Amino acid sequence: MKKINVLIVLLFALFIRVEAQNVNKYKISDRIHLDGDAGWDYLSVDDVAGRLYVSHGNMVQVVDITKNKVVGTIQDTKGVHGIAIAADLNKGFISDGRDSAVTIFDLTTLKTITKIKVTGRNPDAILYDPFSHKVFAYNGGSASATVIDAKENKVIATIPLSGKPEFSVTNNNGLVYVNIEDKNQIAVINSITLKVEKYFDVKQGEEPSGLAIDNVNHRLFTVCGNKLMVIIDAETGNTITTIPIGERVDGVAFDIDLKRIYSSNGDGTMTVVQQEGKDKYVVIENTITQRGARTIAVNQKTHHIYLPCSDFQPAPKPTAENPKPRPAPKPNSFTILDIVPL
Repeated sequence: MKKINVLIVLLFALFIRVEAQNVNKYKISDRIHLDGDAGWDYLSVDDVAGRLYVSHGNMVQVVDITKNKVVGTIQDTKGVHGIAIAADLNKGFISDGRDSAVTIFDLTTLKTITKIKVTGRNPDAILYDPFSHKVFAYNGGSASATVIDAKENKVIATIPLSGKPEFSVTNNNGLVYVNIEDKNQIAVINSITLKVEKYFDVKQGEEPSGLAIDNVNHRLFTVCGNKLMVIIDAETGNTITTIPIGERVDGVAFDIDLKRIYSSNGDGTMTVVQQEGKDKYVVIENTITQRGARTIAVNQKTHHIYLPCSDFQPAPKPTAENPKPRPAPKPNSFTILDIVPL
């Protein structure tokens, strides 16, 4: 009889543990509708001002994230990709891919200060490094980075890269990292000398796109097209571990206080990884989002997570000129998912 009672207690404890693991830790708290039917790419959070900057077609839409309402639009940013916030200079920098230019705007008024040509083609990801007060615009069409003096609003250098650059982060202490998608590498750039110091191999990962950094433990989190997050020592380049994620990933973000890494997967999921130690990582949830929600930004103050997405038309038939055609967004369906931890 005692053995049966012990077995019942053990089974009950196991049931409770499984049920606890199945409880969702995140939910979509709001869907912020934005006008316009064009495509999109990156978005950026200004934690201090409480604003979200969203790339959308040929404009950047600005959302007050205390109210989840649009408060402004920055026009004439043709083929916009990314937005870099320089809060200490009260400036923002936008990569205008089709214009091969960077738009510089005032964070208070949202008015354009100037627009400058880059030294390459199709600037895509863009980063402000507060340590050096420089902006790095990564030219996807010419395998290079254009460096801009953020105080003087002028181009000061061009850095050749080994391949196509993707997302970039800074260690806030003189080094800037950028994924090289077609070479499965991460370039390490000295933000003072403006030279590439070395390249890290993204071992096991293929086509790294999104990149995030933990500057306390010196860890890089790069998400790859073969459904892997690769965690790398930012000082040595050694691979620490790999984590399974969803398909069609493009972005990743790190919540500093919660010590969680979020991978935004285009298959309609967000992989949540808990950092339990600088070298220990556990997947705690694959949150349901929406198909096509591939880029991501996190508010470090409120811990809200933002993912842009849209409903889509049926994909057109492949052609010789376009073997992998993208479906067009459905009219009036562009939305920012506002996801919160429970």
